Amino acid sequence: MIIFDLDGTLLHSNDLWVEVDLEFLARHHCQVTKEYEERVTKATFPSAAEYTREYYHLDLTPQEIMDQWEELAAHHYRDLVELKAGARELLEQYRSQGEALALFTACRPKLCQLALERHGLEPYFAHVVYAEELGLEKHDPRCFEALSHTLGVEPEGCTLLDDSPFNCATARAAGMHTIGVYDPCYASRWAEMPHSCHRFVHSLGELLEG
Repeated sequence: MIIFDLDGTLLHSNDLWVEVDLEFLARHHCQVTKEYEERVTKATFPSAAEYTREYYHLDLTPQEIMDQWEELAAHHYRDLVELKAGARELLEQYRSQGEALALFTACRPKLCQLALERHGLEPYFAHVVYAEELGLEKHDPRCFEALSHTLGVEPEGCTLLDDSPFNCATARAAGMHTIGVYDPCYASRWAEMPHSCHRFVHSLGELLEG
């Protein structure tokens, strides 16, 4: 089974989360820090909200924080976010080859669905799995073991495409074949990809045949 990440892998959407963070923190008179960015980039939505509340001592519940993030991000996912070069062509290629395709994302279900509908991607995926529903972070190998169980496929029978070196490393540790996909969000960590992945590409187009 071929498993795609969404943000930063199929979509040019990592930058929008920088904008959402800046808008949210400005709304609450907070300053973004490197430490904060590092933590929330790797976290699922609920974990990131809990961390944000504690880090900035906000008088908001995690649910209220998530609601505000979702409100700020919805316009981007519904109306603005674009596919990465080669994304649709690669999905078409795998489908024509008879590959089973799944989407595994830390994105909120509502936002994910807005993007899938915008680009008409729903028919490509036999499964859409949300990390927050598994209750595990994507940088935890148990998350990919749980994903494998959910999909009904052994880890060794799965190939993950993801832009995060953290996610690729943990999926590999869980037994999956991993392909790292370059995204500017992780440019400073690109050198880690050879150690995190079985293969890494600068664009999805490199995976297209002839």
